[in-house]
Amino acid sequence: MTQQPATATPLSKEMQDCVQACMACHSVCEETMSSCLQMGGPAQMQIMRTVMDCAEMTRMCADMMMRRSPLMAEMCAMCARACDMCAEACMSMPEDAQMMRCAEACRRCAEMCRSMSAASM
Repeated sequence: MTQQPATATPLSKEMQDCVQACMACHSVCEETMSSCLQMGGPAQMQIMRTVMDCAEMTRMCADMMMRRSPLMAEMCAMCARACDMCAEACMSMPEDAQMMRCAEACRRCAEMCRSMSAASM
């Protein structure tokens, strides 16, 4: 019977960067939800659903990468899609600085997750 090493191999630099991009995106999405709630209105509620999905997805994706889940590559692909949708939704309000920050964080995260997904499949 072979034994597992006491410590797991450290995350690759690419994976660490992707985890950081996911957590940064998660944080900005949480702030953006608060901003949407303050604005109110049906348009913000629609955007908020997309932002909420992205916030959940990015947190879960980071968690799965850190524990090296066998579902990680698929999760990264789904996360990239959620981030793309969120960036697009936020771009519908270009005059809002918080929405633009969110769109930027989402674009960066989507790019990193797409690359991570392709690398690990």
